[in-house]
Formats: sequence, C-alpha cells, structure tokens
Amino acid sequence: CTCSHLSWQSSCLLRTGQFVVRGMVMPSCSVGTHLRGPPAATYPGSSRSRAHAIIRHGLGPHHEDPHPRSPCTSQEPQQPWQRIRATAMAAVAAVAVLTQASPSWSVSTEQLLFLEAWRAVDRAYVDKGFNNQNWFKIREVYLKTEHFDNRDETYTAIRKLLASLDDPFTRLLEPARLERLKRGTGGSVTGIGVEVSFDATLGRDSELVVVSPLPGGAAEAGGVLPGDIITAVDGKPTKGISLYEASEMLQGPEGTQLVLTVRSGRAATREVPLSRKRVVVNPVVWAACSGISPSVGAPATKLGYIKVSTFSSKTVDAFVEALQELREQGAADALVLDLRNNGGGLFKAGVDLGKLLMDKGDIVLIADSKGVRDIYSTDRTAIEATAPLVVLVNKGTASASEVLAGALKDNLRGRVVGSEQTFGKGLIQTVVDLSDGSGLAVTVARYQTPSGIDINKLGVTPDLKLTPEQMPPQGPAAFCKAMASPTAPRLFL
Repeated sequence: CTCSHLSWQSSCLLRTGQFVVRGMVMPSCSVGTHLRGPPAATYPGSSRSRAHAIIRHGLGPHHEDPHPRSPCTSQEPQQPWQRIRATAMAAVAAVAVLTQASPSWSVSTEQLLFLEAWRAVDRAYVDKGFNNQNWFKIREVYLKTEHFDNRDETYTAIRKLLASLDDPFTRLLEPARLERLKRGTGGSVTGIGVEVSFDATLGRDSELVVVSPLPGGAAEAGGVLPGDIITAVDGKPTKGISLYEASEMLQGPEGTQLVLTVRSGRAATREVPLSRKRVVVNPVVWAACSGISPSVGAPATKLGYIKVSTFSSKTVDAFVEALQELREQGAADALVLDLRNNGGGLFKAGVDLGKLLMDKGDIVLIADSKGVRDIYSTDRTAIEATAPLVVLVNKGTASASEVLAGALKDNLRGRVVGSEQTFGKGLIQTVVDLSDGSGLAVTVARYQTPSGIDINKLGVTPDLKLTPEQMPPQGPAAFCKAMASPTAPRLFL
C-alpha cells in the first residue's frame, strides 16, 4: 500500500454495515511511505468486533495502536481542532479510495459527507463520553437507518447526529450560514441589538436567553434585560432553535417590525414590539471623572472610567487609546473597568487586554474531558499593571469578558464588583470545514479561571456584592455623576 497523503493502510477487510473499508489512517506518515498493517485475524471475536477494534486502534483518538509498526517520522503534536479537518478528510479519502477495489460495497458521496461530520465530532468534541453514547455504534445505526439520497437528507442526518449530544452549541452550518459567519460582523449590525445564548443546563430544550442588550439598540430601549428569556419571536417559539436560526429571526432590514415574547424571572410573559435599526457597536468608551466622593475610596480625586462593550478586532487598540487619554488628563491613578453587558466576542482580544493590565500570572486555563490542556499567561507587555482597579460585572458579563474578569480577580489585580454572578458561558467552539462548503461548530473545550474555577454554568463571583440599587449606572456621563455623589458606594479598598 502506498501512503500518498494518507498515513498508512492495512490489508484488513472490514465490513461495517453498508460498506467495506480496506484501510485505516494513522497520523504523521510522510508521503510515499509503504507499509502493511496488521492482519484482521489478530483481532479476536466476530467480524463486527474486529471492525470496531481496528477502527478504534486505527482511527480513534482514545486508544494507542497495539501494533505500532509505522516507520514514519514523528511530527510535533497539534491540538485536536488544528488537525481535525486533515484527519477527517484523510479518513474519508481512505474509504473513498479503497472501496474502489470493491464496487459491490460502494459508499455514496452523501454517506462520505456524513462520515466526515461524524469524524470531526469524534476527534474534537469536549465530552469523550458523547453524552453517554457509544459513538461508533451511533455511526453504524445512522448509516443503516437514515436516508442519504440527496444533500438535504444528509444534512438532516447530520443534524440528528449532533442533536444526540444534547449540546446546543455544537451544530451544522450550511454553506450560506458558514459564509456569513466567516465574513463576521463589522462595526454595526441591523437588528434589535441583543446578544442571546442558551441555558446550557437545559440543552436543546432551552429557549433563548438574553446575554446582554447592546447600548443604543432597540432591545435596550424596549426594556429587555440580561437574563430575560425570549420565548417567541413573532409568535414562533424559540425552544430548540439554533443560534443561527435565532440570528435570522432577530436581524432584518432596517425599519422592519417584530414582536418578542419575553419572560423576566418568574413573572408572566409580556409582548415587546420593536423596530429593527442599525446599531453601531463602539467597543470602548471612556471618561475622566473628577470631583470623586470620598465614599468611593479612590486614592485620588480623579479616576478613569473605561467601558468595554464587546471584544472585537478593534477593542485592544481602542483600550490603549483610552488609557493614554486618561493619563494625559491625570485620571489614570485609579481605574474602573466596566464589563457589564459585555457578552464576549473574540477570545484573543479578551486575553490581550488582560496582558495589558497584568505583568505576571496566568490569564485563563483551557480544559477538556482529560483536564487542563493549555494555559494562556501574561508576557510582560503590560502598560498599566499597578494602578488600583475595579471591575464592574453583571449577568450580561459573559464568555471572553468572564475570562478577563476571572483573571483580574484570581491574580488580585482588580476588585470585581457586582450585584450578581456573571453569565457563566465558558464553552469554546471551533468551526470545522466540511468538503461540500458546509461546516460544523464543535464544542472543543472549557474555560477555567487561573485558580481552576470552571466558568461554564457558574460564572465569576464578585469580590464585593452590592444591591442592584447601589450599583453605579453604565456609561461615562452617568457613571461620573454618580461617583461625585456623597452616597456613592465604596468601590475601592
């Protein structure tokens, strides 16, 4: 057998349901290597158990091969999602090439696409128990029972496969949706100005949960708050829909109308009519607050207020500009970083901002089912690592903003102040391209704070808890006015 772009091929004949595989794929084989694999007879049991054994040892991520004969030169290991597409395509290519020798056991193009999706989840998914399922058996069952006569039926089978994980964040992205995701968002969006997620404890039975309304958006003007539940949009229930379906329902041409059905806590649902509008997302606003009341506990009569609304490609540069302006105005001796209603955004931007405020320590731990796998730490590029710092959070503080708040808290760099826990969205997704132009968003890991606290579902606990009435208002002008009041809450130690 010639490796070509595959790693190695065995001479084993595997009958797995509807098709025959005469080869297996192992990582890190150089092009052109010739190698014979272990014979099928070395695996005891029925043909099905032999198939499972060889698949596990040849393709599975959880077991070492019991016959390590490959002469291939070892390569630097990569994270699962860094090599997921290459290995998934290699596995599919192995099936496609080798079944040509047995035309009576052919595999259709649609089945190959399904196998590609199955393989992507097998390699990268954070829960190696796959929601307490035998992932190999699931594959066999779907190949035997699902229809693969056209692309729509294949997509239906893939959606059902992913739904079995009961993870609302692992989902299929059809080509058009994947293209929109890759284009990303610029500095504005036309819709109602709200970031939504799911209640991960409910899995796919969750309705839409408001993470944060964007400043200046229609949702904020309509009184929609972080933690509110959107049960329906224009009468269509949100239970069980994907985030991309939610996006399509909420966004639309400027000036068009929609009605949200919203529930706050245990209160009865209410109808909220809104008009879509273009919302300019300004990631950072700031102000130099003077005449600060002694009750605040600030070490100076001036303090710098910086509100970060989202983590985009522009956030870090805007933060640096804000800090420079505050220094020029003599208001950088004490800082307030407002992360309320910041639903996250680019993970890297949140980490990079942490590096600007800390000169030592870890920022975030990345963990999967086997434990901590990666650590992001400071790199001595801080531009302000000593000024007293207060971090304001609320239920709308989520994802990358929770990473930053948790890092500042655990490293004793900032005092986290809020009236409630942060949102608790600590899952990491990666997007895997499939060969037909579609893709999968796959949950691959979880965030943990430097002290090892799992952010997902738990969030970050404030160091100082104030009542909602005590919390200062958001926005530069309102915040500065509140800090000048004799009744302003004590924020600094």
